[in-house]
Amino acid sequence: MRNVLVTGASRGLGLAIAKHLIDQGFQVLAVARNASEGLASAMAAADGRLRFLPADLSDIDRLGDVARAAKQAVGPIWGLVNNAGSSREGLLANLTHGQIESLVRLNTLSPMVLTKYVARGMMAAGEGRIVNISSIMASTGFNGLSVYGATKASMVGFTKSLARELGGLGITVNAVAPGFIDTDLTSGLAEADRARIAGRSALKRLAEPEDVAAAVAYLLSEGARNVTGAVLTVDAGGTA
Repeated sequence: MRNVLVTGASRGLGLAIAKHLIDQGFQVLAVARNASEGLASAMAAADGRLRFLPADLSDIDRLGDVARAAKQAVGPIWGLVNNAGSSREGLLANLTHGQIESLVRLNTLSPMVLTKYVARGMMAAGEGRIVNISSIMASTGFNGLSVYGATKASMVGFTKSLARELGGLGITVNAVAPGFIDTDLTSGLAEADRARIAGRSALKRLAEPEDVAAAVAYLLSEGARNVTGAVLTVDAGGTA
């Protein structure tokens, strides 16, 4: 059974990804700062195929320890889904240096460094899959999300170059770029704003976490063995 590490998997999009991968036959190690009731419930129903590893992913110096603990907990990591991230809305001119740094640390630096350590095991095994969760903000932009958009754009560049680095070793690296999804990150939007965003999409609706989870599962599937360096957009046609 192949082991997949999913970061930020205690709630929202990460939890949806973890649950979907369990249904697809993977064994999943959920990494997050704290567990949640939703994760505990999913673990209880997963018959041992969903486990939890607590970690503060913003603590960059400890990410090597996280990778080692993950391997000790479930064995070699075949798949890595870099989902953990945060979104702070605000005009750039009003953000403190600390707020900017914390976004870059968790959304950009953390997945890069964690991938560095996890990918070493994949390189030794001669196989593996890496999926980075980006965002349509990487290419479209949105008022008040300049720093968030920059961090998600960095994941696209990271994905494409790393795919070149690791492709010869049998490892694929891809990204999924969700649009506005019904998760905690969009719960603060007013209903009128949500309706306006949905109305602009080709399908006249918002995508759901399960849609993104299915895209991740595809990139981890045998059917995607020759897909690498790609960015798969899941936004109900919002950017069509």
